[in-house]
Amino acid sequence: MKKFEYVIKDEVGIHARPAGMLVKEAKKFQSKVVLNKDGKTAEATKLMAVMGLGVKCGQTVEITVEGADEDAACETMKAFFETNL
Repeated sequence: MKKFEYVIKDEVGIHARPAGMLVKEAKKFQSKVVLNKDGKTAEATKLMAVMGLGVKCGQTVEITVEGADEDAACETMKAFFETNL
């Protein structure tokens, strides 16, 4: 299992467009990608669950990646967050 934390820098947080891109990115991997914010979790492959976390600018999310290709998935997710959020 791999984990990393990320502070959201996008002014409007995780809204529809980046959430959709995140879901697409997470679906490329066999590993399960889970976002955790303030004790609430959401699978990164479920758009409504990700948006339901209500992540705003300046908040920290913890991303957990677990599965067969977790190393590649974790690196890709880190890069995605840094580029898009």
